[in-house]
This record gives sequence, structure tokens and C-alpha cells, in this order.
Amino acid sequence: MNLNEPRELAPLLEAFLLASGKPQTLERLYELFEEGERPEPPVFKKALEVLRKSCEGRAFELKEVASGYRLQIRDRFSPWVGRLWEERPQRYSRAMLETLALVAYRQPITRGEIEDVRGVAVNSHIVKTLLEREWIRRPPLADLREMETEPVLDFEDAPVPAHLQALADASLDPDAEPEAPRDETSFRTLLVELDSMEQGLKTDFDDLLRTEPEAEDGKGDDEV
Repeated sequence: MNLNEPRELAPLLEAFLLASGKPQTLERLYELFEEGERPEPPVFKKALEVLRKSCEGRAFELKEVASGYRLQIRDRFSPWVGRLWEERPQRYSRAMLETLALVAYRQPITRGEIEDVRGVAVNSHIVKTLLEREWIRRPPLADLREMETEPVLDFEDAPVPAHLQALADASLDPDAEPEAPRDETSFRTLLVELDSMEQGLKTDFDDLLRTEPEAEDGKGDDEV
């Protein structure tokens, strides 16, 4: 392969961009070649132009963005291609919402304290799901040494998922005045508020039942 020939270099650059899956700067592409085989910079630019023209009439195109060059699907195909990443709306059980509300209200809180308030065992799949979605976190071991011996769940310092943060940012009204601090509220009052928020909310226990047997069998409405 003659790397100083733009028409032969163009397919190799295409392979680099397809394999990387993210934009690559001209400098980064240049570094992928060893010293003795590295094409001259003008050859690189000509090869990229050849690659751009070769994409004409195809579903993807060569695009230069702020972070470099990338191969991307053309905009007119995005309504269909986007269906590959469509997700079914999440439905959360009452047990999960109550657990999350308790962590948010009494953080940091131990698993045993959650069970004392709710009166039933905490389903381990609920905790696992909340941790995986980064809605709660376990403090580092160094912090645990200064606390109770039981693992502690902390809500406030958990990183906000990107899609939830984007939704929150979009809903902010720059002209709105901040709410005044609320008075201390009992957890029972919070549950009443939770009931009102659940009006029209569909719950789906299938995801929990398929993953792990119920930890609260025989407990009535508090089953997970």
C-alpha cells in the first residue's frame, strides 16, 4: 500500500474512523502511523477529501466537528436510526419509590433503618437497581469506619444521570424565584405526598419478579 497516494490512504482513514467510534483529530490520525511510513500532511488532507467524496450517495458522511473528524449517519435517516436506542418507559414499584424516598429524606441511612421504617425487608434487587442507576451510593470504606457498622446508603452525593440532568436543566425557569425552605416533615406526610404523586402512575413488578424472588412475600401491598 502506497500511503503517499491519497486514494490508497483514504480507505485506511475510513477504517480508523469506523473502528474508533468517536471523532479523531488530524494530529491523532497522524500519530497512528510509524515514523518511516507516515504520509505528509498535505497527503492527509487530500485523502480526507477523497474519503468525503466517496461517501456521497451513501447513508453516512465524513463530518468535521470541534473534536476532529468522524463518520456519521446523515440527518435525514436519524428518525429511523434513532429507533435502535428507543427504550421502554421505566415503571417503578411502590417499594422502590418508598426506599428511594427514605434514603433522600434520612440520608445517610442504613439498610436496617429502612427496614424498621417500612416494616419489611429491603429487596436486594431494589438496592442494586438504585446503585446501578447512580441514584444512591455507598460511602467509601474510610467513611464507613466512622459510622455505623452497617452499609450506609447516601442519596445526595450520587452523580445525576445525564438524561435526568438534561431534563432538569431544560425545565428550569431562569425567572423563577427559589422556593422557601420547607419545614420539617414527618415521613408519614411524605408517604401521603407520594400517594398523590402516584395517581395515574403505572407500576410494573415484572422486572423485579424475573430477577429475584420476592423478599417481602406475604406482606400485602408492600411486596417487591
